[in-house]
Amino acid sequence: MSSAPAASDSGRARLRAIIEEKSLMRGNFTLASGRPSNFLFDMKKTMLDPKGINLLADAILEKTAGIDASAIGGLAMGAVPIVIATILKSQDTRRPLKGFWVRKEQKDHGTKASADGYIESGARVIVVEDVTTTGESVLKAVAEAKGRGCEIAAVVTILDRLEGARERLAAEGIDLLAVFTKQDFGL
Repeated sequence: MSSAPAASDSGRARLRAIIEEKSLMRGNFTLASGRPSNFLFDMKKTMLDPKGINLLADAILEKTAGIDASAIGGLAMGAVPIVIATILKSQDTRRPLKGFWVRKEQKDHGTKASADGYIESGARVIVVEDVTTTGESVLKAVAEAKGRGCEIAAVVTILDRLEGARERLAAEGIDLLAVFTKQDFGL
């Protein structure tokens, strides 16, 4: 068993190229934060591409290799593909991870759960997000995990737009680890 896959410089370069080709859009957009932007990272095309999701999982496992955690999760829908790919690839490491995700709205049927999976009291967890801007969305997942008695080991984002998320999470005592920032794409 290995500790985590080594995301080589060539793997990182391939992932960056896939994100630029499939997920970076230019134009006039309104972000989830309500802010206007002349670029948008729609990570779904990268996450739903077999090479893209494979490289994303490698990058997440590399970023979190030194972090003591038992589970990884985030806010549905953006975190779901990342969580699934990462837990699948983690099975061959020294630190297999279990997964969870937090719903934007509580189910109105069945268990009426607001989260699914391994979000258990006393667990150290990693929260993932596809793109961070202000940190508002990822803080919803953080609040749910904390409310269930979890300790947040770190937040990992595929892309940090560098618009306040790092500072906002730091104010909560949480480290934000970014695979890429907008600067990696010349923005």
